[in-house]
Amino acid sequence: MQNEYEALRTNETIDYNQYEAKVIEIIRNQVGTSKVLLALSGGVDSAVCAALLAKAIPGKLYCIFVDHGLMRKNEGDEVAAAFKSFDLTLIRVEAENRFLARLAGVSDPEMKRKIIGEDFIRVFEEEASMLEGIEFLAQGTIYPDVLESGKDGSATIKSHHNVGGLPDNIMFRGLVEPLRALYKNEVRELGRRLGLPDELVGRQPFPGPGLAVRCLGEVTKAKLDVLREADAIFREEVESCAVAVDQYFAVLSDMRSVGIRDGGRTYGGTVILRAVRTVDFMQCKFVPLPYELLERAAERITSSIPAVTRVVYDITNKPPGTIEWE
Repeated sequence: MQNEYEALRTNETIDYNQYEAKVIEIIRNQVGTSKVLLALSGGVDSAVCAALLAKAIPGKLYCIFVDHGLMRKNEGDEVAAAFKSFDLTLIRVEAENRFLARLAGVSDPEMKRKIIGEDFIRVFEEEASMLEGIEFLAQGTIYPDVLESGKDGSATIKSHHNVGGLPDNIMFRGLVEPLRALYKNEVRELGRRLGLPDELVGRQPFPGPGLAVRCLGEVTKAKLDVLREADAIFREEVESCAVAVDQYFAVLSDMRSVGIRDGGRTYGGTVILRAVRTVDFMQCKFVPLPYELLERAAERITSSIPAVTRVVYDITNKPPGTIEWE
């Protein structure tokens, strides 16, 4: 059934009215009278997926928001609040301890993605087992996820947790992935046509594995807390300026360096800042942010976060790099 969604991409341009009609028909034929469980992250892809499913199968959609402790600052509460007005059943699962325990001692980025992908599925299975009639799992998988995970015969760039990270055996009858044929810019446009607010469709992308792939090396709560604060400061600075940017975030490296704090020697972490412009997220150009903005961000991060002694800016395009660091 996944290929049936991908087959909707027949040319370079999308007829949104036709796409919506066809994908709703596919969803209804696939699901029948069953209920669907959606992995709702609060990002653009899952939000548009939810809107499509609510229209295609009203009254049959259950959304699971897994708060795995890998979200940005205050994001769990913001996501829950944003979907209160949607006509769906929202279930929030607090799973920080579970995910951090599984990730303990793991530094390989592909292993992180696979662990997170598997645990996502297991959480969904556990929640679904407490509901009646749940037979399908929906995901906001988009076309670049498929391409980068090597599922179309191309080389694997990285395993997205919802594609290459899925375990071989899941208890659901099948996956419902109505956005699987769309690029990110097309997902946004479809969301606007479905009537979603700009604060949802215009939101910058956030990786499914969350901050685990922006926290290089082993993932710990202490490192995540540092990264959350640095990321919040950088995003606040970018959003306060009239700069054209599609994605911007902080990364906490596993590299430490000597610094000076309160007149003495310190040995702390390095935060990497990244901001890019892109249309389809298959390629990107780094944004030459004003030096004044970068200086303010660096000063705020190093002065308010004792664990950080150095801030650097990433000027790598995609290719040869990727947007995310892991």
